[in-house]
Amino acid sequence: MVRKPRYAARLATDPDDILTAQELRARCFGLDCARDADGFDARCAHILVEDAQSGALVCTFRILDLTGADVGASYSAQYYELSALEAFEGRMVEMGRFCIDPDVKDPDILRVAWAAMTAYVDDYDVKLLFGCSSFVGTETANYLDAFAMLKARHLAPKRWLPRVKAPDVFRFAARLRRKPDLKKAMAHMPPLLRTYLMMGGWVSDHAVVDRQMNTLHVFIGVEIGAIPAARKRLLRALA
Repeated sequence: MVRKPRYAARLATDPDDILTAQELRARCFGLDCARDADGFDARCAHILVEDAQSGALVCTFRILDLTGADVGASYSAQYYELSALEAFEGRMVEMGRFCIDPDVKDPDILRVAWAAMTAYVDDYDVKLLFGCSSFVGTETANYLDAFAMLKARHLAPKRWLPRVKAPDVFRFAARLRRKPDLKKAMAHMPPLLRTYLMMGGWVSDHAVVDRQMNTLHVFIGVEIGAIPAARKRLLRALA
C-alpha cells in the first residue's frame, strides 16, 4: 500500500493480522485485557504500519466506509447525534482506533500512516473523513486552553454540527469564556487531532467523557475538498 525505507503500511489480510492489531491497541490504550476488540472490527478495513526490517507492528487504525444514509451506524454515532451528516453528499470514511506503539518514538510512523490514509482517500474518492480524537484522562483542567482554541478556531459548520447524545459531556463551546494561550493549547493538543486541524478539520462543540477508555474525545471531521492545497500536495507526496 505505502512503503518507505523504515516502515511499510498495508491492509490486514487475515484474522491473525487483526488479532495483532487488537493486541497493540490494548497495550496502547492501557486496557486490562489482552486484546481491544469490538463488533465494529468485522465491518472495518484495518491498516497496519510495520517495521520494514523486523515486520513488527508499530501503528494501526481501522476505517469504515459509509454514506450519509448510514452514518448512524458508525462507531462515533454511539456518542454523537450525527443526523445532520445524513445530508452530506459523497463517500465518507470513519477512521478509528488509531494508535502508535508507545515504545517506538519516530515521527515517520505518523507520516506513513497518513500517507496510507491519503492513498485510500484518493483511490476511493472519499469526500469526508471523520472520527473521534481523544485527550488522555477525563479531567478537563489541563486542556482548557486547547478546548478554548477549538472553540475559537475549529468548530464545525452549523449545517454539520454533531449534537449531544452521550450522558456525560463537557460543553466547552458554551462554558469557556477564556482567550486561549496558543502555546499551551498546542502543547496539550493530541498529535492526531493536531494533524486533523492542519488539514482544515472541524470539531464538535462538546467533548465526551469516556470513563471506560479514560479519555475525553471530540468528534472531528475533515472535508477533503476543503484541505488547503499545500497540505494536499504534502500528503500526496508522502503517499
